Amino acid sequence: MKNYTITVNGNVYDVVVEEGAGSGAAPAAAAPRPVAAPKAAPAAAPKAAAGAGSIKVEAGAAGKVFKLEAKVGQAVKKGDAVVIIEAMKMEIPVVAPQDGTVASIDVAVGDSVEAGATLATLN
Repeated sequence: MKNYTITVNGNVYDVVVEEGAGSGAAPAAAAPRPVAAPKAAPAAAPKAAAGAGSIKVEAGAAGKVFKLEAKVGQAVKKGDAVVIIEAMKMEIPVVAPQDGTVASIDVAVGDSVEAGATLATLN
């Protein structure tokens, strides 16, 4: 996502633009907001459980957490689904990047997540 400041007819707007995945369509833009309006603080990231692992399991796309496939303490192999994200009416598995044990699950079913957000950690 990219942030831009645009002036239209003397009015200044902050806009956020998400780049499409080569669909040929113009990128979608959020509704313009006047710069003078107070901006909402970004949502706080969920706190990892104590002893969280060093291997991050990150969302590959923005969406909502649909299902948790693994539990803390569970052993997983590289490629095993840890969390399922729902985006654009598709279920997208987020998989373990390598073998390990789930140290923390940092999201709950129904949470909105951005691409690159840490969903879980492994040891």
